[in-house]
Amino acid sequence: MRLRDLREDRDLTQSEIATYLKIRQNTYSQYETGQRQIPLTLLIRLAYYYDTSVDYLLGITGESRPYPRKWNSVEEFDQHE
Repeated sequence: MRLRDLREDRDLTQSEIATYLKIRQNTYSQYETGQRQIPLTLLIRLAYYYDTSVDYLLGITGESRPYPRKWNSVEEFDQHE
């Protein structure tokens, strides 16, 4: 996954991203290193945060532009979760 590269490109710490996701820093670290699978809902939140697609985060595509979205923000996504 590209989580580490995206985070570092924006000069963010694991703690900052973990706070955004409302999880512990060591849990997020395990997601970045592949020691733990990241839940789909968190992947979606990260795709919104980084303005990209889940496919890009997972390395399925090299295209970083997001697909057209059903919801305009992560808050709208959260309302339908």
